[in-house]
Amino acid sequence: MRLLALPILLLLAACQQQAEPVTETATEEVAAVSTVPYGSWPSPISAGSIVQGSRFMHSLHHDEGYLYWVEARPEEAGRNTVMRWRAGSEPEEVLPAPWNARTRVQEYGGRSILVAGGNLWFSNFSDQRLYCLSPGETPVAVTPEAPLRYGACVLDAPRERLICIREDHRPVGEPANTLVALPLEGESEGEVLFEGADFVSAAALSPDGERIAFVHWDHPNMPWDDTTLLSARFADDGTLTALVTHNPDGGESLFDPQWDSEGRLHVVSDRSNWWSLYRVNGTTFQPLDVPLVEAEIGGPQWNFGDHEYRFLPDGRIVAAVSQWGIRQLYVLDPERGSAELLALDSASVTDMLPVADLLYVLHSPVSRPGELLATDAAGERALVIRSSRDSSPDPDWVPEYRPVSFPTAGGATAYGNYYPPTNPGVQGPEEGAPPLLVFVHGGPTASARPVMSLSRMYWTSRGFAILDLNYRGSTGYGRAYRQALYGQWGVADVEDAVAGARWLAEQGLADPERLIISGGSAGGYTTLAAHAFHDTFSAGASYFGISDIEALAHETHKFESRYLDQLIGPYPERKDLYLERSPIHHLDGFNAPLLLLQGLEDKVVPPNQSEMIFEALRSRGVPTAYIPFEGEGHGFRKSENQIRALEAEYYFYARVLGLEPADELPPVDIIGLDPGS
Repeated sequence: MRLLALPILLLLAACQQQAEPVTETATEEVAAVSTVPYGSWPSPISAGSIVQGSRFMHSLHHDEGYLYWVEARPEEAGRNTVMRWRAGSEPEEVLPAPWNARTRVQEYGGRSILVAGGNLWFSNFSDQRLYCLSPGETPVAVTPEAPLRYGACVLDAPRERLICIREDHRPVGEPANTLVALPLEGESEGEVLFEGADFVSAAALSPDGERIAFVHWDHPNMPWDDTTLLSARFADDGTLTALVTHNPDGGESLFDPQWDSEGRLHVVSDRSNWWSLYRVNGTTFQPLDVPLVEAEIGGPQWNFGDHEYRFLPDGRIVAAVSQWGIRQLYVLDPERGSAELLALDSASVTDMLPVADLLYVLHSPVSRPGELLATDAAGERALVIRSSRDSSPDPDWVPEYRPVSFPTAGGATAYGNYYPPTNPGVQGPEEGAPPLLVFVHGGPTASARPVMSLSRMYWTSRGFAILDLNYRGSTGYGRAYRQALYGQWGVADVEDAVAGARWLAEQGLADPERLIISGGSAGGYTTLAAHAFHDTFSAGASYFGISDIEALAHETHKFESRYLDQLIGPYPERKDLYLERSPIHHLDGFNAPLLLLQGLEDKVVPPNQSEMIFEALRSRGVPTAYIPFEGEGHGFRKSENQIRALEAEYYFYARVLGLEPADELPPVDIIGLDPGS
């Protein structure tokens, strides 16, 4: 059944009861503005309210008149369910608990579902088997009980099979990543179609089903370093034949190959410094004639199977374009040489899917929660199908972000977003400046985007300022900026955090005596390195950060096991750098209080990374606290743990900086802190 046109959708939406977008607490009128010390402001935005009724949506699919998506829910221990919707109805859940649609290929996972012909295939988190589900029935396993993981499946309809990425953990040593074919009927571990590379990406099939394209790469490269694009035809027996290597010289990052309706191959490449879209014929890469300047399509492929652009029925292309920390949708028309920004107030786009004359979009604006939209190809009219939250604060609580750039070491420039303290009922003292939280994203190739974030507002509503840092190594500023961190991890990123904090203090926007740094994963490492090698920050919080880089080189998972070759240097040849950059070997530099938070099931940064630095700092009398989380991996998915981590961080800063929170916070055992302080 074809979806109704957008005007009819909007009419139907008016007849449906919509959830109120504003919380009761946030609309209470404040009689007068009070003056309260920064960092101690009363706020209705509690840690619990941040996760209550929240959801993260991704992976759009369309089949037989229904729009499908995956929805992650912190209140269900981070379970990923599958939802669907069609015009005139409410969204409904099609994957009942306890099923959890999440793949662990490369640990970070990626696209975990496929919907076609009324059937849903999904990777189940607990056993990593693929299952097939017809809505309303019981899922049926299509892969065996074995240490195998699957993801990013596509339907190979002419041959009645699925083509998927498979990660085989049966061999001794590193798991094997291959492309495999799985029959639609029965149970199978899959027939290998392509093997021999360390990693392989999601496959793309041509419209006629006769050709396939995919990307592969080898150690020590990451997918944003040096990848190879292959295409092939299918032989009569379904195997691959006539393989073509499209970029035999390498030296570029390629991802997301797709075929247009005319059977022409396209791919994203950063050969011009900026990830841009190319049409590929043999070894010829023809850049599309569109006026995008200092902007790039897509981003680093930590999760496989994402689409960074899609073809519209009329041949134009809708693409997610990143520029200076903002990710928006553009419609590209190579025939006219145009690039038109859609009339959506997006700060970040997660996914997009054109269906007939409609465009479905998952995006996050600056001033309201993320949304799943149905819109037209210009983005001028939109129906909100589902919000990422059941309710949200009044806009008066949303801080107005300010993009900043500032000088850093070596004559370079770094970037970020500054958020001032924002609370409609409270103001800070006339004299002085607010404490500053420097947030350091992970990756380190991620980017900080100015989307509405209740986690961020938790701090700004209490009188903290924030610098959301896009240090050298971040995405959205070109390949050269991304690779400026290579060989300099633990140096350039730390220099940028220090420079940004000091620069804001010089502008009178931050208290130089109350500068704080916080980050997770690679950002946790930057936090630890900032404490070890600089005395700028008065406190910090490391979420599953790296304290011993040499140990990480031996213990982390396959996907990142050679990433340090790029960020630090080849090991063991440059063991000296691994020791020089590891905070655990520079304990003399630690003086400021430090909070450590760690998931005990983390396979990316194992728990011993936090445990060893905690024991070392405790023995030296540095004020520190360590909070381990049972059942959590690399990132906290359970609502109760997200709440505990946020409240613990605030309690920790309040104790060590002498703040007086208006909240009643669960205590944290801070070792080495004077009880009277």
